[in-house]
Amino acid sequence: MTTITTDTATPEPTRTQSINRRILAAAWAMPSFRVGLLIFLVLLLASAIYPELSTITATKMVVKDKFMAPAFLGDKWSWDHPLGTDQLGRDMLMRCLIGLRYSLLIGIVTVALVFLIGCGLGLLAGFKGGWWDTVIMRITDAQLSIPMIILAITILGVTKPEVPTIIIVLALSGWPLYARVARSAAVTERGKEYVRGLRVLGAGDWRILLLYAAPNILPPIAFVAVLDVARMMIFEAILGFLGLGIQPPTPSFGSIISDSRKYLINAWWIATSPGVFLAVALTSINLMGSALEKARNKIFGGA
Repeated sequence: MTTITTDTATPEPTRTQSINRRILAAAWAMPSFRVGLLIFLVLLLASAIYPELSTITATKMVVKDKFMAPAFLGDKWSWDHPLGTDQLGRDMLMRCLIGLRYSLLIGIVTVALVFLIGCGLGLLAGFKGGWWDTVIMRITDAQLSIPMIILAITILGVTKPEVPTIIIVLALSGWPLYARVARSAAVTERGKEYVRGLRVLGAGDWRILLLYAAPNILPPIAFVAVLDVARMMIFEAILGFLGLGIQPPTPSFGSIISDSRKYLINAWWIATSPGVFLAVALTSINLMGSALEKARNKIFGGA
């Protein structure tokens, strides 16, 4: 007599990934994201480490070395200044790296602050509704009626343009867009079944908003916010070009380009070097942001 044994063990359930991890995995699978991340990390590390290790400073003037051409591009060049020098003999590589450091700092911190303020107010307006929604959205409408660059010029024109001031001004100018997006997502989220169930169980609005709704709403918005870092870097360069950004002797992309306008023919590298650094940095950020946005759309579209 043959005995048949049956395996009654149930298969181990497959652990599903969260939507955020799926978005990151889909973005990482795109070559554009990996290329953008590599370029961004190289620029970030170079701007953070090289100025601290080098014996050359960005503000030291050596008049006898002025208008020194980049390496291999003229009769007068030196390995000590691979990107040449400006009209006062200051090293262009060091000035560009310091400018990149401040540009990245302002761009990243501003977007983080904009994200927190805008999404916080948007979630509050969309989830609570009532007079919260009315007041916050009217303030948003009033803020959107004033162009960002006009508001920044107006405030910085009557205050001292320092890094914290520039960050606060740009953050105050950019939060309404995030508030509107977060509000729309919160209005959709508050009508879902799990929110009703939590309310039946006695959970308050603040608990539901902070512990359950916000983790579902904010990460997809944060992925797209990466693209705004590039936008804030451009605004910082514009303010520097107008003389309302980081003040000399500290270099910034905008101030370097503004000061080099009169030397465009004879010393083109003074304006070109910061422009190339800014373009490469913006390209890397746009590659990452675009990949994250495509991944987000793919995940949500296939859900």
